[in-house]
Amino acid sequence: MMLQIILIIAMIVSFVYTVRQRKKASITGFKTYLTPLCFQLNAVVYLCAYWFDVIGIISWMLMIFLFLLAAYFMKYSAAVTSSES
Repeated sequence: MMLQIILIIAMIVSFVYTVRQRKKASITGFKTYLTPLCFQLNAVVYLCAYWFDVIGIISWMLMIFLFLLAAYFMKYSAAVTSSES
Protein backbone atom coordinates (compact mmCIF):
# COMPACT_ATOMS: atom_id res chain seq x y z
CA MET A 1 0.00 0.00 0.00
CA MET A 2 2.85 2.38 0.80
CA LEU A 3 4.41 1.84 -2.64
CA GLN A 4 1.14 2.75 -4.34
CA ILE A 5 0.84 5.97 -2.34
CA ILE A 6 4.42 6.88 -3.25
CA LEU A 7 3.65 6.17 -6.92
CA ILE A 8 0.58 8.42 -6.85
CA ILE A 9 2.54 11.24 -5.21
CA ALA A 10 5.36 10.81 -7.75
CA MET A 11 2.89 10.96 -10.64
CA ILE A 12 1.33 14.17 -9.33
CA VAL A 13 4.75 15.77 -8.79
CA SER A 14 5.85 14.64 -12.26
CA PHE A 15 2.76 16.16 -13.86
CA VAL A 16 3.17 19.49 -12.06
CA TYR A 17 6.90 19.58 -12.90
CA THR A 18 6.21 18.89 -16.58
CA VAL A 19 3.61 21.65 -16.81
CA ARG A 20 5.86 24.18 -15.06
CA GLN A 21 8.87 23.37 -17.24
CA ARG A 22 6.76 23.71 -20.39
CA LYS A 23 5.48 27.11 -19.25
CA LYS A 24 9.01 28.19 -18.33
CA ALA A 25 10.31 27.21 -21.76
CA SER A 26 7.20 28.77 -23.40
CA ILE A 27 6.38 25.58 -25.28
CA THR A 28 2.84 25.63 -26.60
CA GLY A 29 0.69 23.22 -28.52
CA PHE A 30 -1.05 19.99 -27.68
CA LYS A 31 1.01 17.69 -29.90
CA THR A 32 4.20 18.52 -28.04
CA TYR A 33 2.56 17.49 -24.78
CA LEU A 34 1.36 14.08 -26.01
CA THR A 35 4.67 12.30 -25.39
CA PRO A 36 4.88 13.07 -21.65
CA LEU A 37 1.13 12.58 -21.34
CA CYS A 38 1.37 9.06 -22.81
CA PHE A 39 4.18 8.15 -20.42
CA GLN A 40 2.15 9.41 -17.47
CA LEU A 41 -0.96 7.58 -18.67
CA ASN A 42 1.13 4.43 -18.84
CA ALA A 43 1.79 4.68 -15.12
CA VAL A 44 -1.92 5.26 -14.46
CA VAL A 45 -2.89 2.22 -16.54
CA TYR A 46 -0.41 0.03 -14.73
CA LEU A 47 -1.54 1.24 -11.33
CA CYS A 48 -5.21 0.65 -12.16
CA ALA A 49 -4.41 -2.79 -13.56
CA TYR A 50 -2.56 -3.62 -10.36
CA TRP A 51 -5.34 -2.33 -8.10
CA PHE A 52 -8.13 -4.17 -9.92
CA ASP A 53 -6.04 -7.31 -10.52
CA VAL A 54 -6.39 -7.21 -14.30
CA ILE A 55 -2.75 -7.38 -15.29
CA GLY A 56 -3.38 -9.26 -18.48
CA ILE A 57 -3.15 -9.00 -22.23
CA ILE A 58 -5.52 -6.01 -22.48
CA SER A 59 -3.59 -3.85 -20.04
CA TRP A 60 -0.28 -4.86 -21.62
CA MET A 61 -1.56 -4.05 -25.11
CA LEU A 62 -2.83 -0.69 -23.88
CA MET A 63 0.57 0.08 -22.34
CA ILE A 64 2.38 -0.94 -25.54
CA PHE A 65 -0.01 1.24 -27.56
CA LEU A 66 0.70 4.20 -25.29
CA PHE A 67 4.47 3.66 -25.63
CA LEU A 68 4.15 3.54 -29.44
CA LEU A 69 1.97 6.65 -29.39
CA ALA A 70 4.57 8.44 -27.25
CA ALA A 71 7.31 7.42 -29.67
CA TYR A 72 5.27 8.67 -32.64
CA PHE A 73 4.59 12.09 -31.13
CA MET A 74 8.24 12.48 -30.15
CA LYS A 75 8.78 14.12 -33.55
CA TYR A 76 6.71 17.09 -32.39
CA SER A 77 8.92 17.67 -29.34
CA ALA A 78 10.88 20.87 -29.25
CA ALA A 79 14.49 20.39 -30.19
CA VAL A 80 16.89 21.65 -27.55
CA THR A 81 19.73 23.67 -28.99
CA SER A 82 22.80 24.51 -27.00
CA SER A 83 24.38 27.90 -27.46
CA GLU A 84 28.08 27.25 -27.01
CA SER A 85 30.42 30.15 -27.61
